[in-house]
Amino acid sequence: MKRYIATILIFTVCFGLLSGCQSQKKSKQTSFFEWTDAYGRNVCLEKEPQRIVSLSPAITEIFYLIGGQDKLVAVSDFCDYPKEVEKLPKVGGMQNINMEALLATHPDVVLIGSIVSKKDVETIEKMNIPVITVKEESSIEGMSNVIEVIGKITNLEAPAQYQAKRWRTHLALLKEEVKKNNASRRSAYYVVGFGDAGDFTAPKSSHINDIIELAGYDNIGKELSSWNVSREFLFQADPDIIIIRKEDYHTFTHQHPYTMLTAVKKGHVYPIESGWIDVVSPRNLKAIEYLRGL
Repeated sequence: MKRYIATILIFTVCFGLLSGCQSQKKSKQTSFFEWTDAYGRNVCLEKEPQRIVSLSPAITEIFYLIGGQDKLVAVSDFCDYPKEVEKLPKVGGMQNINMEALLATHPDVVLIGSIVSKKDVETIEKMNIPVITVKEESSIEGMSNVIEVIGKITNLEAPAQYQAKRWRTHLALLKEEVKKNNASRRSAYYVVGFGDAGDFTAPKSSHINDIIELAGYDNIGKELSSWNVSREFLFQADPDIIIIRKEDYHTFTHQHPYTMLTAVKKGHVYPIESGWIDVVSPRNLKAIEYLRGL
């Protein structure tokens, strides 16, 4: 459960780019890609990267979305979509990177999620490998921006801009539909975690809140300032529907006291693919479409 909660917090989308090559002010050579990170540091790639390692499931998915998958030479243990990614070498997780396996892929750049420790980032940099870090953001609005940046890094700006525009257009249409049907919205609760370790759900500041609201529901977690939720709050809210990962569905619907919730009694608990909702990625649209069809 802790892994799920950490995963949700990690892959929401904004960016900060750490490290890479030093920009040379006196040089007349133009860098292929240059960016200023969230800390005011300049990051640059002197030439178009041909061998890229992605340690972010969301970024890996974007590569396939814009047609840049041929440049991927390895991915993290958590990158499992689309199915073709299974053929690529795995170089560990975000907190336990296999440096030997990473180095063996001879990457031109490594794209990572911000959960990667500063120590690991520094280790990769010492191997003279540029690192681009994706930092947390709470809203799915930023997905279009990260798609465009990945397009620049891979020299696939045209397909990236097309997909980014498609993303923004789709979100705008969904927002308009939600406004029209605002009066008839049912309340919803997404089970991030449950059981002896406590109950957790998506607060207003999360991308999951965006997904729930764009699907036309009223997220009961919008009143919360953190992912923790008291059982008292949950039972007082008594949501109309409950959304939960497929793998957790059976346990939750048969475990006391959750069996006392109205949605459980009425059979209004709906299993969903975790990859559609837990990570900010293009597949968030699948989650929205699924919820809209309930």
